[in-house]
Amino acid sequence: MAASHTDEQALLARAATDETVSKLRQTLERVVQRACPPWMAAHRDDLVQAAVLKVLAVQEKKGEGIGEMPASYLYRVAHSALVDEIRRHRRKREVVLEEGGDTVEQSERVHDPEHEASSRQTGQAIKDCLSRMKAERKRAVALYLQGTSVPESSRILGWNRKRTENLVFRGLMDLRQCLTKKGIRP
Repeated sequence: MAASHTDEQALLARAATDETVSKLRQTLERVVQRACPPWMAAHRDDLVQAAVLKVLAVQEKKGEGIGEMPASYLYRVAHSALVDEIRRHRRKREVVLEEGGDTVEQSERVHDPEHEASSRQTGQAIKDCLSRMKAERKRAVALYLQGTSVPESSRILGWNRKRTENLVFRGLMDLRQCLTKKGIRP
């Protein structure tokens, strides 16, 4: 009989967790709907799912259950998921052709030689400016420009988050100044 009592407790705990996750998802759906730009509307479900997974991962890492979380925390998580999705979308460089959802990779589009030359010059200027930076700032900014978030960068580089934030901020400031001196508007 003790086993059936344990099974009942497990079922009750799972039902409570399912209900809590359902409420969390509903809250995050509202937050994502408010924060999501119209051009990302097709990705809202993915954003909500990513936000839910982030919250669950953090709670599991802390060893805590999913209880009441402040709205500001949920907003930050949803915003983070949105920013990650926008970065992923931009890296992919898909262009919507029509409402049906057909897409074409940007590399398949007709190339504009003037735009390509300008992009090459800008890229070379960025490389030159990065080469003049201190090594720590250069690494932090390079990761940031590749779409890596500050928390991910701090983990990769083995630095604390505040140090990484400061190096990225100061490095981007140096990069803007350098590009401006080269006549390139960042």
